[in-house]
Amino acid sequence: MRDLAAKAWVEVADLLDLQLSPLSLLAIEALAPGTGDSVLDIGCGAGQSVLQLAERVGPAGRVTGVDIAPLLLDVARRRAAGRGEVDFIEADAQTLALPDRSFDCLFSRFGVMAFADPAAAFANFRRMMKPAGRLAFVCWRALEDNELDLLPLRGAGLEDRLDPTPFSFDDPEHIWKILGSAGFVDIAVEPHDVKVSSGGIDAMLAVLMKVGPLGRILRENPHLRPEAEPRVRAALAGRGDSAAVALNAAVWVVTARA
Repeated sequence: MRDLAAKAWVEVADLLDLQLSPLSLLAIEALAPGTGDSVLDIGCGAGQSVLQLAERVGPAGRVTGVDIAPLLLDVARRRAAGRGEVDFIEADAQTLALPDRSFDCLFSRFGVMAFADPAAAFANFRRMMKPAGRLAFVCWRALEDNELDLLPLRGAGLEDRLDPTPFSFDDPEHIWKILGSAGFVDIAVEPHDVKVSSGGIDAMLAVLMKVGPLGRILRENPHLRPEAEPRVRAALAGRGDSAAVALNAAVWVVTARA
């Protein structure tokens, strides 16, 4: 299943980056990496956020992207070719074994919601951060607040098949508990609502049918796709401008210090 997901993400990587980049930048602004900082990017995927971070830290800094999917890392490495301040590691981030006190900053764009033991994972991340190191990540709020995922699911009539994992950090109390138990301090969980888009109906349809909650259902149940596709297209058409379909993304931007 993981290989199917990675293949789907690769196929729509550019369109997905258009959609998610504004959300990534919210967390990067909150993290405020500076020139020369070292940053660990958890679940870096195809590498867009690594490159965004690299712009902030400059050639004197370092950004290490970690992901479990080799297909996505192949794309990330091609995108980052010639960037000496960037490197990538293929690994399960929650058991990553890098040296203690290696990084000034830890960042993630939707890469922290699926850990089997999130408290242990964040304790491991904190171990790798320098004293008073900064953390920032963006994660999804509740499904019912996320038009980006809810509209296509309802349009396809497949809400009952939802995998809730992407929304496992929807409760801010849960986030505070995990980070606090891992030893983080100055924890803040801030809500943001952002209209995001991959372009027109065809572009949005391509993304929503391959990735996200609906994409997962259709990857695992391809026989549902022929009936779902026209329904989702109609739901997107109902948004108005067919050349620029934007849906609300409801997220938390979480910050803390080691």
